[in-house]
Amino acid sequence: MRRSASPGWNPIVRWRIRFSRQDELKYIPHLSIMRFWERALRRAALPLAYTQGFSPHPRLSLAAPLAVGVTSDDEMLDLYLTRPVAPNLLQSALAAQIPRGILVLQVQAIHPSAPALPSQVRWAEYKVELDTGRADADIETAIRALLSRDTLPWKHSRDTGEHYYDLRALISTLEVMERQTGQVVLHMRLRCDGSGSGRPEQVTAALGFPDPPTSIHRSRLVLEGEPP
Repeated sequence: MRRSASPGWNPIVRWRIRFSRQDELKYIPHLSIMRFWERALRRAALPLAYTQGFSPHPRLSLAAPLAVGVTSDDEMLDLYLTRPVAPNLLQSALAAQIPRGILVLQVQAIHPSAPALPSQVRWAEYKVELDTGRADADIETAIRALLSRDTLPWKHSRDTGEHYYDLRALISTLEVMERQTGQVVLHMRLRCDGSGSGRPEQVTAALGFPDPPTSIHRSRLVLEGEPP
């Protein structure tokens, strides 16, 4: 497979791949997932566009990294090729090479000059399951109280130190989806852009749940211009 080295070279075709990430890969970190994709694309023998420099690699762009332990129905990856490929051939070539736990749902042609995929992400929607003995009325009261606040100062510990932010500004929607004996399922739409990214486990902590969620599933990424 030939790689162009011309400084003025541009890829011809840009594809957006929508895929799910299931339980088998939920504990695999972001960088490892990107390496999985690079290996799969090379094995699929696609006409890949490569970056310039001393260590060229396929031009890929993931919409928003998925936290370790989280599954998803709506991940997006932009891929650049040097010549057109039929969408059905592209999807079948990928399906034959990607690891168990990733399912290609759709491939879509994107104009090469469109904004970078990560810059288009605005919100992420989650389904969050928690084990709890709290009464329904108590949970609903906690949700109303949180949503009625103008601000909610919050602190998150990272390897680089303490990170302070307004958690309330990152929450668009928060509601109970289902309730079963000993368990509640919440739906939340959280900000996911350059100004900040909401974390479901921080929201449940703010609601007063002492234990972390038993399951977090990202059901949708909302891009700029898409309906809520």
